[in-house]
Amino acid sequence: MRTLTAEPLFAVQNDLGEGPLWHPGEGCLYWVDIHAGSLYQSTRDLKGYTQTGFKTGVSALGFTVDDGFILATGEGFATWKKGQPQPDLIGNPIPERLSVRLNDGKVDPGGRFWAGSMDTEHSQGVLYRLDPDGGQHTLLDGIGISNGLGWSPDRKRMYYTDSLTATIYVFDYDLASGAIANQQPWVQSNREETAAVPDGLCVDTEGYIWSAQWDGWGIIRYDPNGQACLRVEVPAARVTSCCFGGPDLDQLFITTARTGLSDQELEDQPLAGNVFTCQTETQGQPVNYFGKTIP
Repeated sequence: MRTLTAEPLFAVQNDLGEGPLWHPGEGCLYWVDIHAGSLYQSTRDLKGYTQTGFKTGVSALGFTVDDGFILATGEGFATWKKGQPQPDLIGNPIPERLSVRLNDGKVDPGGRFWAGSMDTEHSQGVLYRLDPDGGQHTLLDGIGISNGLGWSPDRKRMYYTDSLTATIYVFDYDLASGAIANQQPWVQSNREETAAVPDGLCVDTEGYIWSAQWDGWGIIRYDPNGQACLRVEVPAARVTSCCFGGPDLDQLFITTARTGLSDQELEDQPLAGNVFTCQTETQGQPVNYFGKTIP
């Protein structure tokens, strides 16, 4: 299998770096540290960044049509614009238990925001969809750890990760309604052979899936049939998510985590929790905006 190598970009040492997303209009990268309640924005030259702290953990973000953000937080769905001290909560679909929070999320091609929940017992995760009109819908339940989402370039398939079962599922997806159907396991890791677990993902313009591998030291690229064809090596074990960005959308940005690592593991992984980048020979799909349907 062909191999690429990721290079360090930002030495942020995030406890749980997640949710990288490239803003094409601003020409910069956004990402979060869930445990710290921090949202990061890179400079346009990718040589620096700013950090905004919130009172609640932010696990995922999307861009809105009015130059704001849609957020998945520990307290539910929220909106935020730069300059606001805190996000505005707009709905909380999750049970009122301290152990439950929203996890990974993403805007679909129909302009809807999807996010799943998880709890410390990893037994009651749910996948939700927030529509621009404020409607909230439950799509799946009984999930272990709700994670990476993505859609095929023809907008007919949705990919979705349950990290607890180490499985990426594929669904039929209806752009007009946002409905999903015909759930099928697409890629499933053999836990007896590897410690790696699929986490966040993104889909390129060729319909190939790039899956971050928690405890797997890298990213695996799968063809549309679910066959691994490329690996991106990352000098940190807990790779959490990835996205395409840059002027030509051919640069892969990768987040990682330090959480749960022992002192010895942290000593062996001095770059754990940092953000990395890798130049590719493919391109990512244009970003989706909350409230805007891609024709």
